[in-house]
Amino acid sequence: MPDPAAATDPAPGGDAAGEGVDAAATQEHVDAAATHGGVTPLKTLVSIATYNEIENVEALVASLRKRLPAADVLVIDDNSPDGTGDAVRRMAADDAYVHGLHRAGKLGLGTAYLAAFEYAAAHGYDVLVTMDSDFSHDPDAVASLVQPLADGKADLAIGSRYIDGGGIEGWPRSRHVMSRCVNTYTRLLFGTRVADCSGGFRAYRVAKLAEVDWSRQVAKGYAFLEEVLFRCERAGLRTVEVPILFRDREQGTSKISLKEAGSAVIDLARVCWRDRIRGQDRKTPVADR
Repeated sequence: MPDPAAATDPAPGGDAAGEGVDAAATQEHVDAAATHGGVTPLKTLVSIATYNEIENVEALVASLRKRLPAADVLVIDDNSPDGTGDAVRRMAADDAYVHGLHRAGKLGLGTAYLAAFEYAAAHGYDVLVTMDSDFSHDPDAVASLVQPLADGKADLAIGSRYIDGGGIEGWPRSRHVMSRCVNTYTRLLFGTRVADCSGGFRAYRVAKLAEVDWSRQVAKGYAFLEEVLFRCERAGLRTVEVPILFRDREQGTSKISLKEAGSAVIDLARVCWRDRIRGQDRKTPVADR
């Protein structure tokens, strides 16, 4: 999983993001993470992957820092030509809780998630939250997403558009149909009871991610999240869905295309054939909702 082309931003007072901060600042950070709002005693990292998100990234990071002052924010940028990476560097230079992971080129969403998994484990986080970089996922919902992990009821919490209380705003009918089809297809292939298999707004218990065999990961694009869910459930992670309202982006443009959706269908079929049909099938029930 390591990415030799990636570089982290220098942190104030240190050599690399998350390292070299003076002892007093580090202790203050740890203490804050243990007591923040009584919501969770877990050290939390919020990760967002960016490519050409200059219109959103600064406002999103500011919103996360305001709502979750004890959590760190990691921005993984794929050398965005619009200056997103430079904006992240400026924020990281001013705030020890903001970190940037800068990659040499557009390496894809899946590898960005793997980089976040690795970063969270290497830096001793308890919980990793992943979310979109365009405000489709509400920063106000992060605390409710982390809560089942803090309560010890789940190892993976998925922000779900497709359970009672969840929903979607701003999508054309074609996007609704495509998303519903992909989720139904995933449930049939993998035998999961999760309603929203493709949503990227998730909270992972970092220690449990180490129990997943990532060497078998096939998908790197938009099938990545469905395969991650499959592998997490096979590894025994308890999964729960939390209702969220997903709002279509207001700034920038969507990165998904019909070609990428088609590739996702093929990738998921390959995973099912190799790991479920030919391999040992172990299904883990979804935790009580």
